[in-house]
Amino acid sequence: MFQPDLESMNRTKLKELQVQRLKTTLDRIVSHNSFYAHKLHGLTSHDVRDPADIQKFPFLTKEDLRLGYPYQYTCADPVSFMRLHMSSGTTGTPLINPYTRHDIKQWGTMMARCYTAAGVGRDDVVQITPSFGLFNGGFGFHYGAETLGAMIIPIGAGRTLLQLQFIKDFNVTALTAIASYPLRLIEVAKQKQFDFRKTKLRVGIFGAEVWSNEMRKRIEEEMGIETFDIIGMTETGGVGLGIDCKEHNGIHIWEDDYLVEIIDPDTGDVLPEGREGEMVITTLNREGLPLIRYRTRDITAIITTEKCSCGRTSLRVNRLKGRNDDMLKIKGVNFYPQQLESILMKHRELGNHYQIVLEKIRGRDTLTVMIETHVRVESSLEKEIHTEIYDLLGFHVDKLDFLPEGTIPRTPGKAVRVVDKRS
Repeated sequence: MFQPDLESMNRTKLKELQVQRLKTTLDRIVSHNSFYAHKLHGLTSHDVRDPADIQKFPFLTKEDLRLGYPYQYTCADPVSFMRLHMSSGTTGTPLINPYTRHDIKQWGTMMARCYTAAGVGRDDVVQITPSFGLFNGGFGFHYGAETLGAMIIPIGAGRTLLQLQFIKDFNVTALTAIASYPLRLIEVAKQKQFDFRKTKLRVGIFGAEVWSNEMRKRIEEEMGIETFDIIGMTETGGVGLGIDCKEHNGIHIWEDDYLVEIIDPDTGDVLPEGREGEMVITTLNREGLPLIRYRTRDITAIITTEKCSCGRTSLRVNRLKGRNDDMLKIKGVNFYPQQLESILMKHRELGNHYQIVLEKIRGRDTLTVMIETHVRVESSLEKEIHTEIYDLLGFHVDKLDFLPEGTIPRTPGKAVRVVDKRS
């Protein structure tokens, strides 16, 4: 562990720390931002005696932050801001998060914890493939590795051939990436007869996209590495909100810095452990943009608050299923792209790249799944996939379109998994 005293703190002391930090956060909002304080409906630190008292407070949404762009919810003098990051969303007013010096240090510490949970230490060589810019990924991984004391290869996004060369030349042991990027590395490695198993690479820390267990298994088999799922978002302070440890039995959330709730996305009611819903985050140790009951739109469930075999006492949540925004509806059925991916990736005959295409033809919604393959797909397999999709999701796919490898366009950044042509 990077901070054993905090990461293995007994839950009674953890709750006391959460209350203390929540009170400090609320006092900061009241003293620094009257607009934000008013939005709390008159509630203050005096209304908090237990972490569960957070349920008294109103929710904060992405729409609130967009309407408050750029600084309406910030709680520090702009002169104290050291860095600014922005969401990677492509529609509407961007979501920004300005960081004070304290916030950057806190971010680095959270990321150092994440690296340590993945078995990465100061003797490792870390290659950082997310971009360094308004997107927070590259900087977050950098700050964490720097805090840890590891060697950093800040190569950034793209240049896949150079990525492979650096993995070999500099004896890279840990790779950080957007979750779909390893698929591109695997694709180019095959073209160039590059063998990951002849390198020192042993750990992959991937996030920023939902990726199925089946995709994870395929990446691990192709690259010969152990992978870790890291979560976070610009609004909460960037990548590093949580990660799964080497036990791989849920994602640890750093509860001394973040208060977690799971709510029914329709009613706002708090759900008990084990029930799937929307994750709500309250930041407990941020200055620039403290968040009170922020609705992330991420769908997950609390697995347990019991101590993990790794020794950490923080609660664990399921790997993210998707965001409310990601949910698709067709033929009266709601589903997430990740559910389709989990079926496709089980079949070794199919490639790593796919797209879901939604169209409206003669007034009827249709769904085509385009999937690359390196072999001829037999009709029996096609029928099997149709059946598996129906059994899981309850509707028939209109068409499975099997394509030669390289047909689906590769885009920089996050993979485009859904093309909706219905509007």
